[in-house]
Amino acid sequence: MSTGITSVPSSATKTPKRRSKAKKSGPTVSELILKVLSASKERGGVSLVALKKALAASGYDVARNNFRIKLTVKRLVAKGGLTQTKGTGASGSFKISTKAVTKPKKPKAKKAKRKNAGTKKTPKKSRRNVKSREQASETEAKKTKRPIRAKRRAAKTTKAKTAKK
Repeated sequence: MSTGITSVPSSATKTPKRRSKAKKSGPTVSELILKVLSASKERGGVSLVALKKALAASGYDVARNNFRIKLTVKRLVAKGGLTQTKGTGASGSFKISTKAVTKPKKPKAKKAKRKNAGTKKTPKKSRRNVKSREQASETEAKKTKRPIRAKRRAAKTTKAKTAKK
């Protein structure tokens, strides 16, 4: 009689690969925020609450993406796309900045380096060297303390012995 138990091939035991999420089409949150702010006529800027109401009216799910909105507003303020007229962080009122958003600068062409025959390079200190030097100085400090303790102990024991006699 055969037991009927067969080994399962290794490919069957592997977990299936996760599918990557498809990017949603349509404007990004930052584009929606800038669109709402550019459409507003408020002189003092638009508050975060009013901004969320306008986004909800345009069909954006504010309740689900509340944190994403706050994060995007903070990033836009940091980059210079928005200015914050009142409040701190993601709270307060915001306007589109009057400054033009700076475009990323193109890297300059690298100049050829000249090597001078008279100059020598000094070795750079690596973190390992610094740590090992610190550790060495600590161990030296510990070593210097120990002989003093040993001398004190020896002196105390000899005094005690001489006092007993």
